Amino acid sequence: MNFSSGLGEREIIEKIWGCLDKMPRMPVPFGDDVSAVELGDGKLVVLKTDMLVAETDVPPGMSLRQAARKAVVMNVSDFAAKGVKPIAMLVSLGLPKKLTAEENVEEIGRGLNAGAREYNAYIIGGDTNEASDIVISVSLFGIAKKDALMLRSEAKPEDLVAVTGGFGKTTAGLKILLDGLKAPEKLRKILVNSVLMPYARLREGLALSRTRAVTASIDSSDGLAWSLHEIARASSVGFSITHLPIAKEAAEFARINNLDPLELTLYGGEEYELVLTIKPNLWEKAEKAVEKVGGKLIRIGRVTAEEQITLEINGEKHVVEPRGWEHFRSR
Repeated sequence: MNFSSGLGEREIIEKIWGCLDKMPRMPVPFGDDVSAVELGDGKLVVLKTDMLVAETDVPPGMSLRQAARKAVVMNVSDFAAKGVKPIAMLVSLGLPKKLTAEENVEEIGRGLNAGAREYNAYIIGGDTNEASDIVISVSLFGIAKKDALMLRSEAKPEDLVAVTGGFGKTTAGLKILLDGLKAPEKLRKILVNSVLMPYARLREGLALSRTRAVTASIDSSDGLAWSLHEIARASSVGFSITHLPIAKEAAEFARINNLDPLELTLYGGEEYELVLTIKPNLWEKAEKAVEKVGGKLIRIGRVTAEEQITLEINGEKHVVEPRGWEHFRSR
């Protein structure tokens, strides 16, 4: 066994893919937010699994209940990006012996159930084992129409680029929790709560799927910049971003702490917003569908044929680098 270090999360995934036999006629290619299997009659079984590990995914101040709920939200967010309604979940739970007290186990159970029921899904089984750290692995199942699934790979030049909310709040909240940066109490509460109680944009994703207006979609949990690069790579396109979608709270935090607002907005993570490309002639339909379910669609730019990603702010053009959160590389 070779213990030398080097590969990041994405390189590890690609190496594993290279060792696998590819299933014939895979309806969703390796590398998208979910996986799927043909059911027949134009329907798919859609699957997703994602893992929360305390050391890397649970910041100081997050309770066991909040951590368990977050493990569910992480998975639901990827279903939201594909426009798929979750039905059922399996949970594999690894616990250190020191955390097996009844009150700790019940707190985790309540958090798992709270997350599932928020999105009208149920946990129907799973596995438990002893581990050196808290590990909560959720597997999510749903059914979707094949032609309604919003993949990463169909963006076209001149499509519009949009997001479902502002960015930077969770990055700011993590800087408060991890680095001790300061903010007025009201602002601090908003920023920290965005970390401790994230929400998946499931209603927005389901509404957008019904419009058939979306050509590419991804969940932004690895950061806005990385999400744009993932769509660009899958669709062989580029982006011209002309509006920086920074949340007003993040902008205020950046001003108070003398931080670069571009860094907060582009290169954070765990925002759980949707990043989308939309057919120009169906923009109004998509916008109204999102507003009808209580959300907001923010236009930030357009798709280009030239395969590069740029951000133009106040007449200055910046290159958007392909970086964001990555296990084995990021803090």
